[in-house]
Amino acid sequence: MEGKKLIEVVNVSKVYRMGGNEFWALRDINLEVFEREFLAIMGPSGHGKTTLMNIIGLLDKPSTGKVFIDGVDTAKLNDDELSKLRNRKIGFVFQQYNLINRMSVLENIEVPLLLRGLSRSERVRLAIRAIEMAGGDKSWLSKKPNQLSGGQQQRVAIARAIVGDPEIILADEPTGNLDTASSKIVMQTFSRLNGIGKTIVMVTHNPEVALCSKRILYIRDGRISGDEVPDPTKCTLLK
Repeated sequence: MEGKKLIEVVNVSKVYRMGGNEFWALRDINLEVFEREFLAIMGPSGHGKTTLMNIIGLLDKPSTGKVFIDGVDTAKLNDDELSKLRNRKIGFVFQQYNLINRMSVLENIEVPLLLRGLSRSERVRLAIRAIEMAGGDKSWLSKKPNQLSGGQQQRVAIARAIVGDPEIILADEPTGNLDTASSKIVMQTFSRLNGIGKTIVMVTHNPEVALCSKRILYIRDGRISGDEVPDPTKCTLLK
């Protein structure tokens, strides 16, 4: 793969200790993701997909091994530096949307911008741009998230992920709670964002969704069990 290496996972393992027992969520994972990739991570529930996503997203730390984001050794950063790197480089999309219902859609989308000291008018401008890029409508901005459908809420969550113009979008089961029509809109949005240069790493259990990525990584028992390029003609969600 040509281009800039945005994510590098080197010999990463994650072990959880409960009482006298050890549970290995990940074992010796090595992974490279380059700019403009659209990577899907697939595997059975409980086999390490979300753990890997959280470690790549700097939400969790590996027990052993290292994670590099755009060449930066994240093991050398303190919590404040990790937070700043995460805020600048990574946008997150979750299965449950993780929107705050007491806040307006606009306020939800603005959250990643609050650390940047931008003016109110600039935050609003970027939020409008983000909701339109995510396939939504700026008329939603004054509403509360629970006034929107699930598919609309997920587009708001995508807008929040991209409002700060991160290079990397991490999506954990982004279509898991959606019907087929809404899943199509979300996957079309991701495809469009990938087309304008965003690097996307997406966890999914749905083969139909994974087939719309450009590369599929398979995880089983905390290890990489396969890595393939899917046939784009088999992607039905982008047709």
